[in-house]
Order: sequence, then structure tokens, then C-alpha cells
Amino acid sequence: MFSLKAFADHLLQMRRYFAFSAILFFAGVIVGGTNSAFEGYLDSQLQGIGEIAGMINNASNPTLFMLVFIFLNNTIKSVLVIYLGAAFGVAPLLFLLLNGMILGYLFTSMEETGQNAAAMFLKGIVPHGIIEIPAILIACAYGLKFGMLSLRAVGSLISRDKGIGKEYEFFAVRTVPVIVFLAVALLAAAVIESTVTVWLLSL
Repeated sequence: MFSLKAFADHLLQMRRYFAFSAILFFAGVIVGGTNSAFEGYLDSQLQGIGEIAGMINNASNPTLFMLVFIFLNNTIKSVLVIYLGAAFGVAPLLFLLLNGMILGYLFTSMEETGQNAAAMFLKGIVPHGIIEIPAILIACAYGLKFGMLSLRAVGSLISRDKGIGKEYEFFAVRTVPVIVFLAVALLAAAVIESTVTVWLLSL
């Protein structure tokens, strides 16, 4: 049931949801980078991130603390966004849009203050982001699929489609190896972010 081939096949079947997750994320990047209506909210989010960074820097072992914090934060959020997606996909949809908006707003703010946003992207996002962002997109894709199944389940009350229950159960079982995969991927991303990314940003 949890063979590598079965896992890969199921990921392939989810490709439309992955694509939709990517579209939502990059739509958020564009909105955050171009729409000033959300400036107050996004500023508060960046301030919160800054406070967390300060807490990490003041730790007795900043590298280890950062690694553990990032790993747990991303993994817990990924698991939550998968299963909270059962509430009609609202959680993963908002998660993708808001995180994209924060990223877009950050780069726009850097450009406006004369900083090199491109260099920041290459040094501060790419090293760990090539693992972390796809992992987050996968988690949200599964959350969106859960939401779609919930909508179909509501519809089945009218159509009396008894097959949706088995499909829901099958999909829920399939999320188990996905969570294991995401945990491993996010651990690797956290290691890179707490070491390589920090080193690159210090150059």
C-alpha cells in the first residue's frame, strides 16, 4: 500500500491540484507585491517574522534552535493544512495566498528601500526554497483535494452516491506516506536554511 511506486503514482494523479496550488501561491506573490491594500497586514506579518529571528539569535545555540523551530513550524503547518483542508479547502487556499503575498510584499519592500531583491532571492530563498516551497505546495494540494472530496460528500447527500465514503477513506490513507515524505523534505530544507542560507546571507 505504501510502496514507492504507489506513492509516485498517487503524486502523479494529484498533478492538477499541484498546478492549482502553484497558481494560487504565485497569484499571492503578485498581489502582495503590487497591491497596497494589504500593506498593514503584511507589515505586521514581517514584524512577527523579525521578532522570531531575534528570538533565534538570542538562543544559546542559534543554529540548532533555528533548525528545530523551522522544521517543527513547517511540518506542523503542513499536516494541519492537509487535514483542515477537509473543511472545503479553505485553509490551504488561504495559506497559499497569504504566504505568497508575504513573499511578494517582502521583495517589493526591499526594492523600494534600495536593497537588491534579486540577490536576496538567490541567497535567502533558493537554497532551501527549492525543497521547502514544493513541499508546501504538495501539502496544500492534498488539503485542496480533501476540500473537493468534502464538497462531493455534501453533494452525495442529494445524489445518494455511496462511493464517496470509500474514496474519502482511500485518500485519507494515502496522506500517511505523504506526511512522512514531507517531514523528511522539510527536515532537509530546515538544515539548509539554518546553515547554508544563513552563511550565504552573511557574505
